[in-house]
Amino acid sequence: MHAHPLAAAVAALGATVALLSGPAARASERPAAAVNSAPLVIAHRGASGYAPENTLAAVDLAGRMGFAWVETDVQRTRDGELVVVHDETLARTTDAEQRFPGRAPWRVRDFTAAEIATLDAGGWFGPRWAGARVPTLREYLSRVERNGQRLLLEIKRPELYPGIERDILLTLGEEGWLDRSHTRRGLVVQSFGADSVRAVHRQRPDVVTGLLGNPAVAELPSYAAFTDQINPSHTRITADYVAAVQRLRGAHGEPLRVHVWTVNDAAGAERAEAFGVDGIITDRPDVVRDAVR
Repeated sequence: MHAHPLAAAVAALGATVALLSGPAARASERPAAAVNSAPLVIAHRGASGYAPENTLAAVDLAGRMGFAWVETDVQRTRDGELVVVHDETLARTTDAEQRFPGRAPWRVRDFTAAEIATLDAGGWFGPRWAGARVPTLREYLSRVERNGQRLLLEIKRPELYPGIERDILLTLGEEGWLDRSHTRRGLVVQSFGADSVRAVHRQRPDVVTGLLGNPAVAELPSYAAFTDQINPSHTRITADYVAAVQRLRGAHGEPLRVHVWTVNDAAGAERAEAFGVDGIITDRPDVVRDAVR
C-alpha cells in the first residue's frame, strides 16, 4: 500500500473539517456489508489521508468523522513489545534517522519499545502533528475501545517475527478483545502471510480472519478452510473474481467476503462497489462514503 503525498493530504484536510463531529458510527453485526447495501468503509491506518497514519490521532479522527472500522498494522520490537507501524523500517514515518543516525536502516525489530516511544511519528505529516507517538498495540486497542470502534488488524511481515500470532492473541485476550462480543462483531485479523492467518485460526478458531492478496480462483477453496475474507488490491479485481470468492463459504460457514484496498477517490470507490465488494479500505473514508452511499 502506497504512501500519499503530504501536500495532497494537507490540502484535503480543510475540506474535511466540517465532517469532524459525532461519535463513531456503529457497524453491522458482522464485519461486512449486507446484501444490496453500500460496502463497509474501513479507515486505513485510521483516517490517514488527514492525520499521520497508525497514530492515535488518526484513530480519533476516523471516529469523529463517523467511521467505526479502522485498519492498522502490528510489528514487534527487539524486546518483544507489539507496536503499531506499517513499514519494516521507522525511517518514513518517524524521526528515527535524526534521533538515531547510526542505526540504519532503522528496522522496527532492531529498536526497543522504549527507544521507539521517544520518536516523533507525526511531524513528517505536518507541523500540527509533531509529537505524535508510535503507539503500542495495547495503547491502540485501548483507544479503539474507548472510541467504540472496531478493528481490522494486519500482521505485518510475520516471517520476520516468529510466533507473533501467539503474542498478538495473548495481548488481545489480556485487553478484553477475545470475548464473544469482539470476536463476532468487532475484530478481524488479516495478513499477506497465509501461514500466519492459518496460525491465528488454529490458535483461536473463533477469530474472524482475512487473507490479503488475490489468490487464483482454483486455490480459493483451500484458503476458505481457515479464513473468512479475501482482501485484494482494488486494482486487481473483476466482478467475476469477486463473485467467485463470494460463492464460497469461509471458516465460519458464511460466504467469503471481499474487502479491497486502498481506494482513495470516488471513481475507484464506485468501480469497487459495482464489482460487488463487501468493504473498501481507504485513507479518505469520507470520499469513499460519499461515493457509495
